[in-house]
Amino acid sequence: MRKVALLTLSVLFLSVSCKDKAKKDKENVMEKEPAPMETKKETPKKLTVTMEPKSDSKVKGTAVFTQKDGKVTMTATFEGMEPGEHAIHLHEKADCSAPDGTSTGGHWNPTFEKHGKWGDAEGYHKGDIGNFKADKDGKGSITFSTDEWCIDCDDNTKNIVGKGVIVHQGVDDFTSQPSGDAGARISCGGIIQ
Repeated sequence: MRKVALLTLSVLFLSVSCKDKAKKDKENVMEKEPAPMETKKETPKKLTVTMEPKSDSKVKGTAVFTQKDGKVTMTATFEGMEPGEHAIHLHEKADCSAPDGTSTGGHWNPTFEKHGKWGDAEGYHKGDIGNFKADKDGKGSITFSTDEWCIDCDDNTKNIVGKGVIVHQGVDDFTSQPSGDAGARISCGGIIQ
């Protein structure tokens, strides 16, 4: 009887031990499995640029740059303009110290293309935004989006921080080199973070 009791206790002990080992093995496997990957959403970046009058104009406004989902959108609004079309470009430097805005340098052209209309197969500067209209009250606005710009990234051919925003008195003809013959610089803002 003693042998049967010892045998029963041994079987019971082995059974409990095996269950505990199986439970621990399952817990170890669960601990070693990687956690599901979370998709990181890009935190939108936003910069607001105050535009100041240049070349004895009265043109002022704001340009707001927002980066989301790999694209930068510029929304710019102006007042104090002459009615009609005007060119707007990004220039090399965020320096608006010169009374005529020339301290911003030339058009921003990090890829060394010729001046042209944005998206033209023959080439264009990364700063060649285009033209927009001012109404009879001297108010104008433009919205422009591209994946060829970024805000404060490591790619110098895309990073717009440190560039100047210039509104011109005239229209960009998209052909005259090197800047589209758009006339005087009448409003300036620096993209500074």
